[in-house]
Amino acid sequence: MKHTAMRLHRVLAGAAQWTAARLEEGRQERARRPDSGDISITTVIIWVAAVAGAVLIAGTIAIVVGKYNGKLSGL
Repeated sequence: MKHTAMRLHRVLAGAAQWTAARLEEGRQERARRPDSGDISITTVIIWVAAVAGAVLIAGTIAIVVGKYNGKLSGL
């Protein structure tokens, strides 16, 4: 426990250096490939339609099961 403050300082300094290095790598990558990460509007439309369809199907199944719950127990 005698050198806890020194160890903590060393760990935090190392973490700060690592974070700064990673940020700089990210900036260099962004400068090298400025178009990375762009999502086309078509991709967004497809994902929204897929999620909406899944929610619609799940809701329909839930309504049918709720409505005919007693009648479906004999299957």
